[in-house]
Amino acid sequence: MREAIQTAVSLLYPPRCLGCGDLVESDFGLCGPCWRDTPFIGGLVCDTCGAPLPGDDTGPVQCDDCLASPRPWVQGRAALLYRGQARRLVLGLKHGDRADMARPAGVWLARAARPLLRDDMIIAPVPLHRTRLLRRRYNQSALLVQALARETVLPYCPDLLIRTHRTDTQDGKSVEARQANLDGAISVHPGRRHRLAGRPVLVVDDVMTSGATFAACTEAALAGGATQVFVLALARVTRDD
Repeated sequence: MREAIQTAVSLLYPPRCLGCGDLVESDFGLCGPCWRDTPFIGGLVCDTCGAPLPGDDTGPVQCDDCLASPRPWVQGRAALLYRGQARRLVLGLKHGDRADMARPAGVWLARAARPLLRDDMIIAPVPLHRTRLLRRRYNQSALLVQALARETVLPYCPDLLIRTHRTDTQDGKSVEARQANLDGAISVHPGRRHRLAGRPVLVVDDVMTSGATFAACTEAALAGGATQVFVLALARVTRDD
């Protein structure tokens, strides 16, 4: 009976590509052309921020930015480059009510996060301020965390971190201005401190640009008792984007 219902549903609502809307074989997938146009990150990457690097060195290496300005977190990764088809997918999730994007993104994130995962790790999203959450109706990073937790079978806490006050948008700001904008804006939820105390935390966001938001989250988590912090973004902005 269940298979018959699923067959009827697939006939009425055939699966379509998340990118272009063409018919595909399974739900939450990309067609061949959209898959080829989606810039997945692979090969050698910066061990700290996940930015792709030239060469084939297999050891942990860092990009120039991370060498010049050490990050407060331990390691970081990203699944996609924030350009082209990936940018459209991220914007659809963030501003286009495309919550369906979170499910495949969870698979991509789990693949990128393999070097970061620890058995006793807890996953947390970058928080939105309550006023922005009310306007947007959902936190896209929390949707990504839920999907990632499903793939990794690790515990997650959607409100482990909170925004104590509303900040201006980071768009168009310099690195220094981004850092100043987030000064004191993120902390651990008072009722959730016991969940991160003495354990590593993986902080997840949709896009990483300068790393200022991840740095603020890292400092808050460490102050709250986390042993280590790792960061993971669905998409990474690089100098070429």
